[in-house]
Amino acid sequence: MTPDEIAAEMNGTLVPRDGGQWAILPAGTIQNHAAFLTRLPDGALACSWFGGTLEGKSDISIHAAVLDEGSAQWGPAARLSDDAARSEQNPVLFTAPDGQVWLFNTAQPAGNQDEARVFMRSVIRKEDRLESGEKRDIGLPNGTFIRARPFVRDDGAWVLPLFRCNPRNGIRWTGAFDTAAIAVSQDNGATWSVAEVPDSAGAVHMSPVPLGGAEMAAFYRRRQSDFVHRSESHDGGRSWSAPTPTDVPNNNSSIGVARLANGVIGLVCNPVSAAQSQSRRTSLYDEIEETDDRAEAREGCEPIWGVERAPLALCLSFDGGLTFPVRHVIEDSPGTCLSNNSEDGKNKELSYPVLLPRTDGGLDIAYTLYRRAIRHVRLDAATVRRLIAQTA
Repeated sequence: MTPDEIAAEMNGTLVPRDGGQWAILPAGTIQNHAAFLTRLPDGALACSWFGGTLEGKSDISIHAAVLDEGSAQWGPAARLSDDAARSEQNPVLFTAPDGQVWLFNTAQPAGNQDEARVFMRSVIRKEDRLESGEKRDIGLPNGTFIRARPFVRDDGAWVLPLFRCNPRNGIRWTGAFDTAAIAVSQDNGATWSVAEVPDSAGAVHMSPVPLGGAEMAAFYRRRQSDFVHRSESHDGGRSWSAPTPTDVPNNNSSIGVARLANGVIGLVCNPVSAAQSQSRRTSLYDEIEETDDRAEAREGCEPIWGVERAPLALCLSFDGGLTFPVRHVIEDSPGTCLSNNSEDGKNKELSYPVLLPRTDGGLDIAYTLYRRAIRHVRLDAATVRRLIAQTA
C-alpha cells in the first residue's frame, strides 16, 4: 500500500478479514506510531498512539480513539497532549483500582531520548472521544522511557515498567547504555521509587505478565537485535532475575505480550534478528541528527538499528514464555525501516504491536502500518482456539 492508499482507508471501519476484523484508525497526522490498547471502565476499547510529522520532532503528540463494544466503527482521533517544545511519545493508558484512567507518556527534545521526562494526566471519556487533564512530571530521572502496561501489586502498589537511557555527558543517545527497571508508587502515583533489573544492558520495553500466584515473567526488546529476552519474579513483581534469551528472534523493535485466559502466553513481534538481515541504519533518529555534534558511544551494548520490521507474528507459549512453538503471521511486508519518513512510501514496517485479550476468547491487536497509520486487528475466538490447538 502507498501512503495515499492507506490514508484512503483511515476511516476506522472494521471489515471481515483473515479470521477476524481489520481496521485502520482515523488520524489527521502524517506519521502515526506506537499504539497502545486498553479497556475502559465502560467496556469500550481505547487505542492511543503518537502522531505528527516525524518521530523526535516537537509536533509529535499523543492521540487516542475509542471503539464501543459491539460497534464496527472507531470514533474520531482526539489529541491528548500539547507540549510544543518536546516530542511526546510512547503513550500508556492505565485504569487505577478506583476506576480513574491515567495517561502516561514520555516527552523529549528532538532525538535526545536521554533527556526524556515521563508525564501523567487524567483521562475521561466525553461522548465519542477521550479528553485529558493537566500533565504532571512524575519525577523519574532524565532519560526514563516507558512502553508496557503497568500492573497493581498484591499490596496495592502501582508498578510501571521502565527502560532507562542512562545519560552520559557529551555522548549522543544511541541506546548503548539502556537498561531495564521498574517504578513503584505506594501513593497512587503521587511519588515513585525506581528498582533496577539486574544485568539488563540492552533489554528494554520490559513487559511483565502474571503466571499465577506470586510468579511473573517479563519479556524484553533487545538493542542488540538478537532474541526476545525473559526474566522472572517470584515475589509478585518486587524483584526480577536477569533477562535471558527465549527462542524468538528480535530486531530491536517493540513487542506486545499478554497472558491469555487459558494460561497461554501470547507474544506479538517481528521474529527476525540481525543475524538474518544485512539491513542497517546509523540510529533511530537519522533524519534529525544533523545538528547534533556530540560523540557517539564507544562503550555499552552496541545497538543494531535497521533490521526489517516484518513480518508481524503472533507467537504462543505453553510453558510460561520459555519457548514459543506456534508462530502465526498476521501480516507481512518487506519490513523496510531504514527511514522514519511517512510520506515517500519507502517505509514498510509493521511494528510496535500491542496485544489485549478479549473476554470472548478473541484478541485485539494494534500496530504501526508503514509509519503512516495504526492498524487494528481483532482475531476471533475460533481463530485463537485453532492456533492454540496446533500443539495438541
